[in-house]
Amino acid sequence: MAAQSKLAEIAFNCSCQEYIHPWTSSCACGTAGMLLSLIPATLRTYSVVYLFALLIRMRIPSLKDLRRTAAGILQSTAFLSLNGSLFVFAICMVRKLLGGFYFATAAWLPSLLVSSICLAVERPERRAPLTLYVANVGIESLWKMMESRGWVRSIPNGQVLIMGLSVTALMYLYRAGLHKTVVKDSTFKALGVIVGKEEEGPLKTPAVNTTQRPRLGRLNFLCITTHLKIYDLLLSYSHPSCPHSMGCAPYALLGGLKPFLGGVGLQVGIKLLLNITKIFQFKMQWRKQIFNKGSLQLGLALGIFSLLFKSTSCGLRHSFGHDKALFAIPAGLIGSIGLLHFPNTTVSLYLMLKSLQLLYNWGVSAEKVPEMPGLSLILYGFFTAVLCHATVLEPRSMRPSYYKFIQNISGGRLSRYNMKSFEAFGVNSQDQANHVIKKLGIVMKSPNPLFALAV
Repeated sequence: MAAQSKLAEIAFNCSCQEYIHPWTSSCACGTAGMLLSLIPATLRTYSVVYLFALLIRMRIPSLKDLRRTAAGILQSTAFLSLNGSLFVFAICMVRKLLGGFYFATAAWLPSLLVSSICLAVERPERRAPLTLYVANVGIESLWKMMESRGWVRSIPNGQVLIMGLSVTALMYLYRAGLHKTVVKDSTFKALGVIVGKEEEGPLKTPAVNTTQRPRLGRLNFLCITTHLKIYDLLLSYSHPSCPHSMGCAPYALLGGLKPFLGGVGLQVGIKLLLNITKIFQFKMQWRKQIFNKGSLQLGLALGIFSLLFKSTSCGLRHSFGHDKALFAIPAGLIGSIGLLHFPNTTVSLYLMLKSLQLLYNWGVSAEKVPEMPGLSLILYGFFTAVLCHATVLEPRSMRPSYYKFIQNISGGRLSRYNMKSFEAFGVNSQDQANHVIKKLGIVMKSPNPLFALAV
């Protein structure tokens, strides 16, 4: 007990210099050095992001487009640079106000105080996507932190369950035609590519099934004519309420084949793009990187989902005699079986957050849910605070790519933070940081970070 009390006293009395800027005694220099490191790094990052967005429009940009892109790059650079540098400033100020460090004030509270304010600097149309991104990474980190404490436990294919429920909700909105009115979003363009424009709502007036099904008469399977009749029936037979022009069987089969080929092509294309340097150096391991089962994962997931969704939808139309947007729910849940081939946590969380956002917008427009002003700012501030806490104090709970991104744009500062004084918090922050640094192969070639401004 006495040893624990001693550790708590050490953590409380830890100075901000010892913790966040050990290379300089000045808090102002620590903040300014972080700002100088962030500006060129974030400028490069956002230049790539905005120029890529300009290229995928597949048209020659006008002078207005170029001006808007340049302004967007500078504004986003200012936003992220301020966010990172003010985070350091807030840590120092909170410590001086409270007299020391507590578990929640070492990273979480300072980030919460500055993040929402800094988001106001960003372009309004960029705020919602940024909130979705940090919420995606933040929820994953929050879950890992709770899991490490034994508060929760992951279940097998839990991310597939989340993905399936989220896609089902999106498909209902798509079939109900709400994506054209109250929940407009680019996500539905991707859904339209996967399941086709035929399933797009709003639905036409439900057609009651008053026609009789075609009869084949007596079947003699030893006669080739019988097989031809069955073949013709499969190609042409559909319910009057079905939105497609061809028969239900070829509609479902082709609907599964197209997304399968597209998914395989997309996954292979991304792999080729990521290994473009190795290809030109003739060091590409084609069998290991391209010609393997992993290249089929996305294609199988999309193809089977589309096949099962369309088959189930047609089956329900045949059974009930009309079409209905609610049919998207059982069809989506059954189609989610195909998503077992692509158990991706990042995609699952993105779809979950996107579906919750659109359902919330729908609820607000229907006056079923009260509108919360500034919800994006609140969520961004909270989840950014979670990310900053996890990155600094519990880095094993952080997504490795995000940790490396922060390490790079901060000029190598993240790996130099000293958390040895925080052993009283019981999360072994320094050991976790050492583990992640070693795992990512981060090498500190000099004792000071970029723009140390040591005084």
